Amino acid sequence: MGMERQISIRHGQEELTATIHYPVVKDIKEGNHQQRVPLAIICHGFVGSRIGVDRLFVKTARELAEDGYLVLRFDYIGCGESSGEYGAEGLESMITQTRSVLDYAVNCSDVDPSRVTLIGHSLGGAVALLTAVRDKRVKNLVMWSSVGYPFNDIVKITGRDVYDEGVKLGAADYLGYKFTPAFFESLAEHQPFQEAVKFNGDVLVVHGTSDEIIPVDYAFLYQKVFWMRQEGRCDKEIIFQGDHTFSSGKEREQLITRTREWLGERQKIEQDWQHWMI
Repeated sequence: MGMERQISIRHGQEELTATIHYPVVKDIKEGNHQQRVPLAIICHGFVGSRIGVDRLFVKTARELAEDGYLVLRFDYIGCGESSGEYGAEGLESMITQTRSVLDYAVNCSDVDPSRVTLIGHSLGGAVALLTAVRDKRVKNLVMWSSVGYPFNDIVKITGRDVYDEGVKLGAADYLGYKFTPAFFESLAEHQPFQEAVKFNGDVLVVHGTSDEIIPVDYAFLYQKVFWMRQEGRCDKEIIFQGDHTFSSGKEREQLITRTREWLGERQKIEQDWQHWMI
């Protein structure tokens, strides 16, 4: 296993807890001592954490580090080990938090700024997309079981009563998190399907057919929208019997393997281009 380190990234008054996975460098080429490495940042979903359900993000990060990536996974404000109140923030805040993490990560030594990937799961998939649209540093996007209609999708998870109570009383409890009306309003303000056309990098959309939380149809919708762009490709992987968090071994392996292969293909294309340019 490669080297890992826990760090804290400042965001306004809050501290985002993160884990960095350093790339496992197999062969340092002669005379090329400063080899730049690709960067991947993992964005977790609604009330999630940087560990992921059944350690999904830990496993993914370690495997990508094996492929030579510097990987950063972090907890949004009020989640995992970060400071603050999750339900007092909103979607816009999650986008700016992701950009703070990008600021930190692209300045890590040896990171290649031309090879930056965001990987987002569920609500984190929508946040990754919305961040990529606003931040030109993001070149590739990997969306796992991605939310498509933030307000409807999240209210379906919390239950309508939590939303109603939040609006009526100014705050509502869900799993011990306190949600304000501002949180729900921020979800309603964003339309990932409409914004998707503004990102011109490459995209991989992955979804399981047994996802009971976010419908697999979203993957087809996303691909349709991404295909309307003038540039940037979009690939789709539908995982048979995969649930929302790809919690069983076979489906999880397919998810991580496909993600690694796809990123490997992007790298190869990039290298071939550089040879052409020389």
